[in-house]
Amino acid sequence: MPLVSCKICNSNFYIKPSHLKLGWGKYCSRACQIKSQFNGKFVKCFICGKEKYLSLAHLHRSKSGKYFCSKKCQTLWRNSEFIGEKHGGWRSGIRVYRNILTRSGRNPTCRLCNIKDKRILIVHHIDHNRNNNELENLTWLCFNCHFLVHHYNEIEAQLQRLDN
Repeated sequence: MPLVSCKICNSNFYIKPSHLKLGWGKYCSRACQIKSQFNGKFVKCFICGKEKYLSLAHLHRSKSGKYFCSKKCQTLWRNSEFIGEKHGGWRSGIRVYRNILTRSGRNPTCRLCNIKDKRILIVHHIDHNRNNNELENLTWLCFNCHFLVHHYNEIEAQLQRLDN
């Protein structure tokens, strides 16, 4: 029986001549055969530094060039990277005015009728420019007063007098 060298661990082993003709006998054991199928590499997690084996398919799939050991580490990175203008749902900050007014500490009551029910209060832009989200340009109004301000000039003038 011929003596053949393993392609993984270079140990010598015996193989039948008929198996050698068939192209078998490249590996000394099942463990070496399995090792030969791994064509990827070990990479470090971008967040925690833990090493993980990734196949070539997984290595080519990364758009950012960063690799992670788990979904948890990937989510931690994604939530720190894609915030504000980089977020997929970012709409130029137009819809953040309610948060601006809430965080300012202003009492959530309607400027005209003094209703305090948060379910019916909305934010009104005093100069009617939705892109102007300065705190001085925002005020709380109930649905009814908001409609009146947009449709009746007298009510809008009354709101202007209250803000001055």
